[in-house]
Amino acid sequence: MKKKLRFILLTVLCLCLIGGVTGCAALDDAINEIKGNLVGNGYTIRTYDNYGSKVMTTTGDKINIQGNPVKTTSYSSDGSVVTGYEMSSVITINIDGKEIQSCGDTCIFEQNGLQPDVDFVQTDIYSQSTGKLSDNTYVAGIVNKYKNYFGKSRVVVIKSQLGQPIVAYSGDEVYWKIPKDLPKMTKLMIDGKALYIHRANFQIIDTALLD
Repeated sequence: MKKKLRFILLTVLCLCLIGGVTGCAALDDAINEIKGNLVGNGYTIRTYDNYGSKVMTTTGDKINIQGNPVKTTSYSSDGSVVTGYEMSSVITINIDGKEIQSCGDTCIFEQNGLQPDVDFVQTDIYSQSTGKLSDNTYVAGIVNKYKNYFGKSRVVVIKSQLGQPIVAYSGDEVYWKIPKDLPKMTKLMIDGKALYIHRANFQIIDTALLD
């Protein structure tokens, strides 16, 4: 057991050293998840109703989020039973050794140290091509996919399930992904801090489009 724990700690340390050199947002995400799964990260969790009104705030020092798979059965073409698993709509939030099960609510998980933009004002976006090769949609799709791994300057606007603005965040290195094991959830890393969005409308906008 001690050898296994030592190996995990050495792995985390190596990842931290590599992350400090490369500044890769995807690597920051991997380190964040390792720490979260081992001991938990500190978060403020804000829960909202469909209209964007806050109904509850929860804070904790050691928090992680888990999905709840359910067993499914189906039948193959030869009539045999096929057993599988799919994620239910219920998430389990572990908070300092206690639990909350949540389903259907809009939840924003803000890691300690991450601050929202209080002065963000929604605006229209008007963009024109510069004529560069990188503006072409095919090339841009490939380039932006890889830029996401390293993080880029973006603004994240979160809205209620009925479209009411709730809060906005911005950062110089913003990365996003859809976790495979968490239903209705999007995870972002904003300048090294995690932000989970559960059951909400949102937009992730390149800052350059707002200049």
